[in-house]
Amino acid sequence: MRSVPRWVLFSSVSAPILLVGGWASSAVFQGPGYDPASKTISILASNGADGYWVMTSALIALGACHVVTACGLRPAAYPGRLALCGGGVSAMLLAAFPAPSSGGSLKHGAVVAVGFSLLALWPVLAVRRATLGRRRATGRRPAEALPPAGSAPWALRPGPSLMATTLMWLGGVWFLLALFVHDTAGAAERVLTFTQSLWPLVVVVSCVRQTTRDDELT
Repeated sequence: MRSVPRWVLFSSVSAPILLVGGWASSAVFQGPGYDPASKTISILASNGADGYWVMTSALIALGACHVVTACGLRPAAYPGRLALCGGGVSAMLLAAFPAPSSGGSLKHGAVVAVGFSLLALWPVLAVRRATLGRRRATGRRPAEALPPAGSAPWALRPGPSLMATTLMWLGGVWFLLALFVHDTAGAAERVLTFTQSLWPLVVVVSCVRQTTRDDELT
């Protein structure tokens, strides 16, 4: 199992921190009139918003973290890495296509939709099959009782990856219902975007742990 560089761990840890820090700081600039439960993150980065520069900077940094993570996440399958990179680029493009201060924007909505779709699909596209080979005996357990060497990390296996993608798409449905029916779009969007920013970290940690386990048992 190929290991991931240490800087990938740094970029994947930074992503959710930047996202949460960005929306929390921007909300402070926006003042008490901003309700995070009902109003979306896009409002914080919209033209004329008091915290525009904070949220926009956070989105650019978030996107850059996803791109860096995708570049170094060598154990993941290439289509998944490409989708993660595309999701990161979409986050950065939101700076070029911000939401208007009122009404909607087709360009902004398209960038959001593409970014969400790529980040929701990348877990299943990144699935890596276990490599061949068996671990040697370590003296603690017989060799035949050990799983194959180079087994895919937990977060790159079909089951967990499919679960992650399914939850993200369900989160997308929840967001649409919250946006048009329940007036809780802000809460739904925060849960969804945080989940999507956190999953790369889960994958990276899973890869690091698998590499450590393989090194100990070979």
